[in-house]
Amino acid sequence: MISLRYHVISIAAVLLALAVGVVLGSTTLSRSLLSGLTNDNEELVGQVHDLENQRNSQNARLADADSFATQVGPMAVRGQLDQRTVVLVTTADADPADRDALKALLTDAGARVTGELQLTDDFTNPDKANQLKDIVTRLLPAGVQLPTASDPGTLAGGLLGPLLLISKDDNEPQASPDETAAALSGLTEGGFVKTGQDIQPAQLAIVLTGGAAKGDGAGDRAATVARFATQVDRSGAGAVLAGTDGSADGTGAVGVVRADTAATSVLSTVDHVSTPAGRVVTVLALHEQLEGASGRYGSAGNAEAPAPGAPAE
Repeated sequence: MISLRYHVISIAAVLLALAVGVVLGSTTLSRSLLSGLTNDNEELVGQVHDLENQRNSQNARLADADSFATQVGPMAVRGQLDQRTVVLVTTADADPADRDALKALLTDAGARVTGELQLTDDFTNPDKANQLKDIVTRLLPAGVQLPTASDPGTLAGGLLGPLLLISKDDNEPQASPDETAAALSGLTEGGFVKTGQDIQPAQLAIVLTGGAAKGDGAGDRAATVARFATQVDRSGAGAVLAGTDGSADGTGAVGVVRADTAATSVLSTVDHVSTPAGRVVTVLALHEQLEGASGRYGSAGNAEAPAPGAPAE
């Protein structure tokens, strides 16, 4: 006769067997799983090392290219802007190092920088647009006509373009010194610009900006700079809008210009001015403006060529 004790012992034996089986099975599974994870980890580590080597090799090639462009840059631009005058306009996010390097290269090209003007954060602030437009219309010199567009960038370019650039028709100033001083003073007091000492009108202009616009109203800020630069170009013999990496995408001023066929037909753009090669291209593009041509230059996907005269990629 099977007793209760026999049943209890049988059930305990079954449970013990199950427990031992689970332990042995999990141990085998764990070893297999750990072995697989170890192999995957080793493979990933190898891939990371390969990518690091590729990155280091790429950085080394870029450093060599920058060094080469820095050395040959002055020779590449020599005489390109001989006896020409250039005014330099910078936005609030422009890198001073890019500005200084450009000024040195312009000198190598034979140009004379007649002055510098900085556009402040308020200049591109959408909340300040109406105030900027009001100042522009009040300070307009006699004989200068504003464009029909009503956006702040175009209107500001319609005022500052004739103040900063001489007429391409007769190479004469388009406003008197007193009118220019009054307008610049008004914009300075309004917090929209900062000017250097003794700024004089020039034949050509470079508008130097940063990368992609950031923060609230980024698109409006980029559009203001883009339309300002386009209108400045129309005010004289030519202009180039030069930005850094990211400036050619949808939230950068260069990108806004490149999306507008009417703007790209007159204004040249460069999307890598933070590099020595980009600064050389900026000077060459300025020379091309004197010949009545324009282009989209740089390394971004919406550039048409690396530099003026280079075959399209």
